Amino acid sequence: MTVTADGDCGAPRATLTSVEPHVEDVADADLAEALGALGWPAADLDPALPSRIAYAGARHLVLGAATRARLADLDYDFARLEALMHRLELTTVQLVWRESTDVFHVRDPFPVGGVVEDPATGAAAAAFGAYARELGLVPEASVLTLHQGVDMGRPGVLTVELRPGDARVRVSGTGTLIPAA
Repeated sequence: MTVTADGDCGAPRATLTSVEPHVEDVADADLAEALGALGWPAADLDPALPSRIAYAGARHLVLGAATRARLADLDYDFARLEALMHRLELTTVQLVWRESTDVFHVRDPFPVGGVVEDPATGAAAAAFGAYARELGLVPEASVLTLHQGVDMGRPGVLTVELRPGDARVRVSGTGTLIPAA
């Protein structure tokens, strides 16, 4: 992965370009364990967004929420999800709800990082772009908008760019400067 930054517009803006991505099936037992840890019945999944593990530099389990309300209600078994994620070598579980053709709302539980949720996850956005393209959910040339952090009070927007003939995924977003301690 490469990252470039531009601060010309006031807030720093970064673009991550992924490695060549891939998408793989998730075992039924692992999906059942993830749903159990999240407290989601299988009926809460959107069949138009099949569950998969997507990779664009890091592994992410992608689960499609059937409703925006399902996505907003995040209350999970931290230790149980963390154990599954370690076993499957996942960085996050990316929970996704599709608002329109190219606009998605996402949440990324991140117990392996020691926090309940990550407010903006470029690596997961890249993996999601690969997932959406590989499953034919979006055209090969697409610009997707991912809203993340809204439900935790830290709203952000990630832009995912897919280019024809280039398997890599580009993710852009504004950054937040963290002062040195």
